Amino acid sequence: MKKLSARRRHPLAAVVVLLFALAATGGLYAAFAPADKAQADETAQSLAIEEGKKLYTVGCASCHGTGGQGTTDGPSLVGVGSAAVDFQVSTGRMPAQQPGAQVPKKPNIYTQAQIDQLSAYIASLGAGPITPTEKQYSVEGASVANGGELFRNNCAQCHNFTGEGGALTHGKYAPSLAGVSEKHIYEAMQTGPQNMPSFPDTTMPEKEKKDIIAYVKTVNGDQTVNPGGLKLGGLGPVTEGLFAWIFGLGALIAVAIWVAAHTAKAKKS
Repeated sequence: MKKLSARRRHPLAAVVVLLFALAATGGLYAAFAPADKAQADETAQSLAIEEGKKLYTVGCASCHGTGGQGTTDGPSLVGVGSAAVDFQVSTGRMPAQQPGAQVPKKPNIYTQAQIDQLSAYIASLGAGPITPTEKQYSVEGASVANGGELFRNNCAQCHNFTGEGGALTHGKYAPSLAGVSEKHIYEAMQTGPQNMPSFPDTTMPEKEKKDIIAYVKTVNGDQTVNPGGLKLGGLGPVTEGLFAWIFGLGALIAVAIWVAAHTAKAKKS
């Protein structure tokens, strides 16, 4: 009896076994939970692509082809990325109402959830620029001065010095940037829509894009003071002076000719 009682379990043995069981359960959770989350994300992405394909078939396939390969009525969408889809559809440029030299901006017909689904489907056709996050296009900490210099060197030739837009050739134009959201300006620089060249991060880093956005939003903001006069695309008083000089001088020459003609006529009489 003494030998059997010596072999009895210690009172804390059950506690130790319970702790080991909990640790094992936690280890199993840690091992399988990430896999479950990854599988859930993959499933959600697959569903988004599936729904996006349905939307694409109804609203886009007639011009861009059933597989996004492009047709005579629309370019290929393989490799344009989700950023291009988000920009074109969110601004209402796509689906286009009719062919033309340039597709204008108009109210969009899709919800943001539908745009995300379309973007997911187009992105699945080939790698391309990804829709930016809010952190990427936020102007917090951006340099307006540097953005102005970058804008004048890279954008003003088409969009004018303050982003008011301007005419191009063959009925095309650079649209005004007033009222355009930070996200869409960033996406336009990423993807180069229509006649605009693209500025990937290898050409223009994210920081410089943010600086340009800060400049555009500042010069077109409500707090920007306009001293008056003709803006002439925001070029400033130099062009206003040139305008006055040319037309003012022309008016003086016309007056001088008129006076001379009437003086000669008066002498003859």
